[in-house]
Amino acid sequence: MLFHQFYLGCLAHASYLIGDGGEAAIVDPQRDVDQYIDEAARLGLRIRYIIETHLHADFVSGHRELAARTGAQIVIGAEANAEFPHVAARDGGTLRVGSLLLRAIATPGHTPEGMSWLVVEDGRPRKLLTGDTLFIGDVGRPDLAGGRGFTPESMASMLYDSLHTKILTLPDDVEVFPAHGAGSACGKNISKERSSTLGIQRRTNWALRPMPREEFVDLLTTDLAAAPAYFPYDAELNRRGVRALSEVTAPLLTADEVPPAATLLDVRDAASFARNHAAGAINIGLGGQFASWCGTLLSPSEPVVVIGETEAQTEEAVMRLARVGFENVVGRITDDAANELPRASMEQITVEELHARGGNVLDVRNAGEFADGHVPSALPIPLAQLPQRLAELPDAPFAVICAGGYRSSIAASLLARAGHEGIADVIGGTSAWVKSGLPVANG
Repeated sequence: MLFHQFYLGCLAHASYLIGDGGEAAIVDPQRDVDQYIDEAARLGLRIRYIIETHLHADFVSGHRELAARTGAQIVIGAEANAEFPHVAARDGGTLRVGSLLLRAIATPGHTPEGMSWLVVEDGRPRKLLTGDTLFIGDVGRPDLAGGRGFTPESMASMLYDSLHTKILTLPDDVEVFPAHGAGSACGKNISKERSSTLGIQRRTNWALRPMPREEFVDLLTTDLAAAPAYFPYDAELNRRGVRALSEVTAPLLTADEVPPAATLLDVRDAASFARNHAAGAINIGLGGQFASWCGTLLSPSEPVVVIGETEAQTEEAVMRLARVGFENVVGRITDDAANELPRASMEQITVEELHARGGNVLDVRNAGEFADGHVPSALPIPLAQLPQRLAELPDAPFAVICAGGYRSSIAASLLARAGHEGIADVIGGTSAWVKSGLPVANG
């Protein structure tokens, strides 16, 4: 068996190539598909199938482009009601890839159409590709199918059955390969490990320990963070399929050509942004989970102009936005041209300076992070909720802090764009505060 995991860190997304006998299947492909075509060619494989474990909500799949370029068939659960040519997979259905048998296991719970795929080699179950049903250390969130008539509780109950009557009946030595890792919003607390075995998960994954259905449903549906706003949009795009990535382009602009109504998206790092940036720009740097935060905080229907240091940087931003279905970039502008726009700067301070000056502090981490330790008297508003909760902020100068400095720069730029003055971004975040031995509050 030939097996390869492709991991995209900025979306915490894993996709896979399974090959044997000159044939291959690609599972859960990202939108930019060249890597799968190149790897299959390198290994001398013909891509025969493109398997989707479910309708992904956090990224846009490249299934249609990959099918068009390779002649492969797209395979997805029948309950997806996909609008593109496909093979509808049902529980117990099989595919052949060389001498390998790929068996579909219906595992609804994260989504109604969820399918896990068991790879059988020489009659022995070897690997289980679980999509977003079973993660390493966690399971998929159950609240993404509300628009299709399902409650989180009903989906969690389905997931309980999928785990206990399907997945946990498999041998302990079966390797588990999910579609996401740590940082994905598709689970609560996914491990940094990118694969495991079913036996290890049976012993260490909270969701697989013996418990009544009612307890499982309660644990899975309590304290769920709100799903990013772009999730339903991406799921629907994946049901229909999208155009080839090469068709998504944006021209270079001069300062005079920037539309007045466009959102200015500065993709440089926080320090560069703080020193000097276009007034009113939002800073979401390419160095972090760029696409996820753009999807969470921006609208796919409002025009965006990307600002970066180089043409290559702005081109990368356009591509990464397209990975989450945002094709609304009307132009790109680099530093030289951007300097002709009205300019602004933002104060950055160290944790020691923050401690010395005191004052108002806004913590934009998630609730669990905040409870584990924070600057005393800090006001907690998770970054994803900030645009809707601006009215809660004091009409006074304050400092913005997160875990390490990435989210705080985003938040500070949003606040400055909304007209707040006296905003300071805290360098190094709460991690630096704790390491410096400064006082920490809990709860």
